[in-house]
Amino acid sequence: MTRAVITHGPRPDKVTDLPDIDMSTWLAGLELPSPVLTASGCAAAGRELDQFFDITTIGAVVTKSIMLNPRSGRPTPRMAETPSGMLNSIGLQGPGIDAFLEKDLEWLRARGARAVVSIAGGSVDEYTRLASKLRHVTDVAAIEVNISCPNVEDRGQVFACDPVAAAEVITAVRRNTNPGTPVLAKLSPDVTDIVAIARSVVDAGADGLSMINTLLGMVIDTDTMRPALAGITGGLSGPAVRPVAVRCVYQVHAALPDVPILGMGGIRTGLDALEFVLAGASAVSVGTVIFHDPSAPARVARELAVALAERGFHSLEQAVGHAHRAPDPAPAPGGPVSGHGRDVDPHEPDTAVESGVEG
Repeated sequence: MTRAVITHGPRPDKVTDLPDIDMSTWLAGLELPSPVLTASGCAAAGRELDQFFDITTIGAVVTKSIMLNPRSGRPTPRMAETPSGMLNSIGLQGPGIDAFLEKDLEWLRARGARAVVSIAGGSVDEYTRLASKLRHVTDVAAIEVNISCPNVEDRGQVFACDPVAAAEVITAVRRNTNPGTPVLAKLSPDVTDIVAIARSVVDAGADGLSMINTLLGMVIDTDTMRPALAGITGGLSGPAVRPVAVRCVYQVHAALPDVPILGMGGIRTGLDALEFVLAGASAVSVGTVIFHDPSAPARVARELAVALAERGFHSLEQAVGHAHRAPDPAPAPGGPVSGHGRDVDPHEPDTAVESGVEG
């Protein structure tokens, strides 16, 4: 895989030509000034991005999923390019919750950024202990429960593929989390019925949903004729997954219209983000595009504001789920008074209808 090249330098944080539109949003009880967040796993805890834009101006930084203990992840090579996307098989590498709280979360707190902490575990007990560690930590805006990471050696850890297992994790986290801290369940697209999984985690206490995680994929190197990733499979992200992600958000919003959704999957532009909002997302996360444009979250937020204004919206809230509206009424063939062989007085009774005659 070629190394990611940063092609954009620091950009101004204040743009004066933005339309006058209310971009604030509510996500599971959390008020955000912007609907654009980072996506877990693509920007660590936001420190690297802060040199390109002011991370306090976006909705929140969603941290890389943290586990209870330090984890080295899967062997290399663990990234591979694909058409319109990339595969990663990182395997939830991280320093563990204690080091995360001491360094990364403390930095976000000092910086003044909103932090959505993503957690991941290999058992219900591990999620319970992670939630308990965060229960009394200040300045955690929300907790994203990663029950759907495909980049693990044991596919049995992908709790989001089973509604019962998913519900057990969310129940445990909700019981051990500060009642005022929203809990978002991150769902996998690798299921037959994502609505069933969504219902199970909402019934278990999730305040909102993060959709979607990466899709399980694989690349074979045609020179070596072996899998390109040492872990064989990995998570597919990038523009190639966006239609799948939009479909998932649309289906879940149609079934559960009152459940807040954080939409993600291949967002590169404001128009991409608009698709998710129209499908039913109250906010979006920007991920893979950051690897070649680290200023993307701020840029997408600006482009989304322009796109909304161009379509006549005065606020983001007006656009959420707008694609679900009833179809516009089609004009009758021949015009509004077709089917009569003469001019019709609108005050004259229709004798054909009154006499029971059908056409």
